[in-house]
Amino acid sequence: MEHKTITANYITTISWFDGTIIDWASAGRQYAMDGTNAERFRDSYAYSFDGAITSDNGEYAFIYQKLGTKGLLLKNGDLLREINRSYYNADAYEYPAAFITVNDTTYLVHCPIKYCRLDFENVETGEIVTNISDRDPMDFFHSRLEVSPSGKFLISKGWFWHPLDDVFVFDIDECLNNPLLLDKPRLRHNSSTEICTASFIDDSKVLIGSSNEVIDDEEEHFPLNHIAVWNIETDTISTPVKVDVEFGNLFAIDGELAWDTFEYPKIININTGEIVDKAEHFNSGKQRSSIVGSKNLTQIVFNPQTKQLAIVGNETIEVFTP
Repeated sequence: MEHKTITANYITTISWFDGTIIDWASAGRQYAMDGTNAERFRDSYAYSFDGAITSDNGEYAFIYQKLGTKGLLLKNGDLLREINRSYYNADAYEYPAAFITVNDTTYLVHCPIKYCRLDFENVETGEIVTNISDRDPMDFFHSRLEVSPSGKFLISKGWFWHPLDDVFVFDIDECLNNPLLLDKPRLRHNSSTEICTASFIDDSKVLIGSSNEVIDDEEEHFPLNHIAVWNIETDTISTPVKVDVEFGNLFAIDGELAWDTFEYPKIININTGEIVDKAEHFNSGKQRSSIVGSKNLTQIVFNPQTKQLAIVGNETIEVFTP
């Protein structure tokens, strides 16, 4: 891997856009890979924001508290409106939020009505287009939302009480046509082992990883602390492999490699479990679940186009390239 350090005093939030890193909460200060930076907009947003996402075209951004209830929806750096989620256990798990664009309309996917109910909100009008009668969501805390490379699928890496992580996949077009599908997802990993992490490899394959928790000892289960590839077209799982070290949040690079950020950045061969490269000198935290319960979350963002990781350090942004 390659490693680059970018000086970034007073960094608040980080998000990838067009090969650069942008701090939307700090007047859209944009950091180029050559170390130069400049403010794009006039206004900064003075609050304890520590998370940010950017729409594909860079027009919209959402900044939020990862372990809070408050967020701001921005358009070209200007405030469109405040966004909120339920207080319920909000200090324990990551705020669920993602942008999707369908037929030139951009939506913010989040949980504005109930902690366990995903909705699609038109960013321009504020209309929650999935707010229909008969919604009856399961008791699931949605979190760590991710959109597949072509924008066809949405994944939620959240948790059930008591607590156990789980993974669901949603067909975006189908859910827009029938929002009731957001309440009863058709695609689930179907294992009695806790699945604590997942990442899209492509539109049909998802890398998944298990923890050391078994949901039901009496059922045949996915082996503990293993990774595998879940084909969501055929709903089959490849032969699980044991990773050489403890792992956390995974970010798929391709069909062979993935980033892991537990304790320090490393690259794992997902077919063998071997660690092929690592940066042990850099601390990247110990997150391996949507449930965090800590105010000291390390800010880490993955660029699905370039496969780079950006991690906030001590007045720096550390960029890792596979």
